[in-house]
Amino acid sequence: MEHSSPKLITVSLEDLQQCQLDYGNRLLSYASYLANLSAEQLGMSFSSTCKSPLSLLRDEFFLSCLSAQYLSTESLTDPSSQYVSGWSHGKEAFKPGQYDTLKGSYYVNCAFYQGRDFAKEPHPLSQEFPQFTAPNLWPTEQTLPGYRETFEELVTLVIDTAVVVARACDRYAAAHIEDYESNYLERVVTTSLITKARLLHYFPPESALIQKSHVSESEGQPRPDHSDQDSWCATHIDHGCLTGLTSAMYIDEASHPPEIISNIEHPPPLPCLSSAPSPDTGLYIYARDSSIVKVSIPSDCLAFQTGEALQLITGGKFRAVPHFVKVGRSANQRMRIARNTLAVFTQPGLEEIVDKQSGTTFGVFSGEVSQRFK
Repeated sequence: MEHSSPKLITVSLEDLQQCQLDYGNRLLSYASYLANLSAEQLGMSFSSTCKSPLSLLRDEFFLSCLSAQYLSTESLTDPSSQYVSGWSHGKEAFKPGQYDTLKGSYYVNCAFYQGRDFAKEPHPLSQEFPQFTAPNLWPTEQTLPGYRETFEELVTLVIDTAVVVARACDRYAAAHIEDYESNYLERVVTTSLITKARLLHYFPPESALIQKSHVSESEGQPRPDHSDQDSWCATHIDHGCLTGLTSAMYIDEASHPPEIISNIEHPPPLPCLSSAPSPDTGLYIYARDSSIVKVSIPSDCLAFQTGEALQLITGGKFRAVPHFVKVGRSANQRMRIARNTLAVFTQPGLEEIVDKQSGTTFGVFSGEVSQRFK
């Protein structure tokens, strides 16, 4: 199965707000593209947020959290939330019985977008669903200066953009799906108390996972190698509605060991690489014809993809996007490459019905998802 690298569609925020664009001599709605009804469409797209300094905010955020090991303390880990509040490492399985130790995560509930703080005002279903309703755990300002402020600011930008994406999807759904609730997805994105943000830190892999790069000189494309296809993050689908993603930042920790940044107002230059360490390192998705497509998100863009809850809600008109992250092969064996990115999972309320036939709520559905890999 060949890996391909076609360009995914990029839409300016202004065009997205108008809900139409010129693409391939056809006038398509943005949501029709995202709904992915034809084989050549991919179920993921980029939104350029030119009005906001996304690149600068992204850089400031990742600078504030480069010291990932400082997050892995007992006070920032919450077993009662099933390790999806605060720091988590080695607790997630995307393959039965195989736990992921190649990345660490820092989870934040996004109820702050609604002006809510579960530490002060607990969610009414906190006992039944602690994984969605546990209060956030934040490192002190002395430990990671600027971390909470930039985290919340960047997440707010992602959700604000997701609202516009959702509005476009609703227009498409209303025209193509019988009995679709008007403005359903926009309502979910703007009012959900359980949207979850996840900082992802992919640790430098062991040398056994990295092989010398084999690249076609004529095309500059990686040759297919399936032995480590999903070596940094196993193939999976998100189980929410819309996922917003920032571009990844790659750091050579051999040259720039993690350290506390003491003055976020006058930060040192970011030690990030200008690109992925090899052509085949990074995020991949499965297109509708089962081909594998490498995704490279520009630094001034957000990517959005659809999740399984939206697939259920729309009867398959919008389909969840399988994806994985590959280590790739670096020609420089002395480098210790870490990867950082942020994902924001917009999710329905716990009592929202996502499967009309069975009456299954999102809370019950999420429990079913968590049992798949145990």
